[in-house]
Amino acid sequence: MELERARSVEIDAVALEERRSARNLVHYLALRQTDVRPLQEELSALGLSSLARIESFTLAALEGVLTALRALGEAPAPRRRLPVPVDARAGPQLLQSHAVRLLAMPAGKRSCRIMVTLPSAAAGEHELVEELLAAGMDVARVNCAHDRPDDWMAMVRHVRRAEQRLGRSCRVYADLAGPKLRTGALAAAGQVVKLRPRRDLRGGVLAPARLRLVPTGAAEPAASPEVLTLPVEGGILADALAGDELHLHDTRGRERRLTLLRRDGAGFLVESEQTAILETALSLTLVRGSSPVCEGRLGALPEVVEPLLLVPGDRLFLTRGPEPGRGPRREEGRVVEPARIPCTLDDVFESARAGQPVFFDDGKIGGEIVSATAERIEVRVDHAPAAGAKLRPEKGINLPETELRTPALTADDRAHLEMLVPHVDIVGLSFVRRPEDVLLLERELTRLDGQHLGIVLKMETRRGFESLPRLLLTALQSPPVGVMVARGDLAVEVGFDRLAEVQEEILWLCEAAHVPVIWATQVLETLAKSGSPTRAEVTDAVMSGRAECVMLNKGPYVVEAVRFLSSLLERMEAHRSKQRPRLRRLAVSR
Repeated sequence: MELERARSVEIDAVALEERRSARNLVHYLALRQTDVRPLQEELSALGLSSLARIESFTLAALEGVLTALRALGEAPAPRRRLPVPVDARAGPQLLQSHAVRLLAMPAGKRSCRIMVTLPSAAAGEHELVEELLAAGMDVARVNCAHDRPDDWMAMVRHVRRAEQRLGRSCRVYADLAGPKLRTGALAAAGQVVKLRPRRDLRGGVLAPARLRLVPTGAAEPAASPEVLTLPVEGGILADALAGDELHLHDTRGRERRLTLLRRDGAGFLVESEQTAILETALSLTLVRGSSPVCEGRLGALPEVVEPLLLVPGDRLFLTRGPEPGRGPRREEGRVVEPARIPCTLDDVFESARAGQPVFFDDGKIGGEIVSATAERIEVRVDHAPAAGAKLRPEKGINLPETELRTPALTADDRAHLEMLVPHVDIVGLSFVRRPEDVLLLERELTRLDGQHLGIVLKMETRRGFESLPRLLLTALQSPPVGVMVARGDLAVEVGFDRLAEVQEEILWLCEAAHVPVIWATQVLETLAKSGSPTRAEVTDAVMSGRAECVMLNKGPYVVEAVRFLSSLLERMEAHRSKQRPRLRRLAVSR
């Protein structure tokens, strides 16, 4: 009870109906400040509770064990029982009721909800949203880090329309982008296009490369989105006939020939059985038989951005400001200046220090800060494949040991809330690190008359995880509240070897606070993207049922992934509730 008294101010600030949960969280924290493993073994030997599943009713469970020990003569004389905030029945019921309040009732015969990240296509295809809802989607996630505000509003309209048509409710969850630290733009390497026919193992052509040539300025759409459309200057296509050839020398000086297949609107479909690299203003000669007919040139081609290729031992400059990045500068074959790439958060240059680790693109590339100034951070690459890893624009940067001062709620987030609050049910706070971040969001929601909305705290940073108990107590001031285990960024921040341990601790702490958890990142990702799951993914999906909600990301087969996950969770719930085995009759017992 000493810890409860020490945290009385925080507990008293919690909403009145949530104080039992706050007290239980504090009791659980007090218990876990001691290594109770030896005691667990002794209790198990006596046939008593091993205290393994007492998160949601900690003090009541301890009092129950003491009562049993006294009955066995293994404990001192009775003392005055402490008043318990929740008992073994009320604790799980509180968690369930809080989950319903935040996430609503799930579909079907499962207690775990399914959240789906709406793809960009959901802004224009209301049928897709209806398919997702019919398949079992309970919560629609609008990712404010992608697409445009108009797209988000169209997605919300399609969810509400689907609810009416199918007679099912669906919560809308707006995931604010937050101060996401990403790589900035790279300078274009040129205006080039590479034609590459598909070949077999021996180099034989299985399918020629195809493209569509149109006069410069033609507004006609391409015949197929799979066929690249390029502009041609000089009226060369007006005189062309099917069967003609275009002769050219590509960027490497190699002679190449393109065969004209047929007219397609104002343009021509052409193919090539040779690999060719084309660039803007490349000269073309129209040839019929063996005679030249006329000449022209390629128009402006799309700019190509070449990613940075980084290998262990390389140096990389992170730069401040809008100037695009570029590859290393070389003189006489020697690197005289490392590659550079801007980053999107100025606070990094004020906070980063030499010796701190840094990771890029979900941990694919890692290194250590060698030096840091107000304008540039020098990084030594330590972790990358020997053959190198490519770093592109818009990739995440993680600095696990750097204390950033930027609040989790950005100016862009506030502007987006102005539009979203009247239309959504839940708001996700990204990159939350301290209680002040939660209070800032709560004040903003109150200002916008959105204090009734649910709040989800996203665990993406090491600082956020380490502050989780305080974050929970703060968020309980304005329920309903939930926590998302964003395993992508979190794995990079805490280390892949600690991810399983950390996500277990998050589940324990949230259950002690009776706060529902959303299990996120790469659940059935291969199924959603390719149509077939891996064995490891299925096992991971089963484990996700211990949370109150599971998030699926977008992909061409996301509807099938929702159906698969819904069926899997229903079947596994007959065997397990949270982490407790449920002893249903086994078919093999006969």
